[in-house]
Amino acid sequence: QVHLVESGGGLVQAGDSLSLSCAASGRSVSNYAMAWFRQTPGKARAFVAAITWSGGSTYYADSVKGRFTISRDNAKSTVYLQMNTLKPEDTAVYYCASEGTVKTIEYITAAGFYEYWGQGTQVTVSS
Repeated sequence: QVHLVESGGGLVQAGDSLSLSCAASGRSVSNYAMAWFRQTPGKARAFVAAITWSGGSTYYADSVKGRFTISRDNAKSTVYLQMNTLKPEDTAVYYCASEGTVKTIEYITAAGFYEYWGQGTQVTVSS
């Protein structure tokens, strides 16, 4: 079992930066892909960014490419999301997710790829 706890959310203005962290405990996540998703009321959870177990490959939604950076520190069992040039449309609850069993990387952007989820952290960007 893996327990994920997100932190770093808050209220910022458009154009500002924010850094999210997700600390994992329980079973090691160092061999598994991890990701960030986000969700707004009434909408499905949407992919934001993902990173392979080694950090060697990263994936981004088109809407955040060039503005967000995902990274991980396996020694600290932590994944990060650096968000720059934030826009009001980035407002959402951000969830950290971890793969539970090794799968083909083809589906790394799909919510169903991940077995473990955090409780979410609110990010609000004012215009």
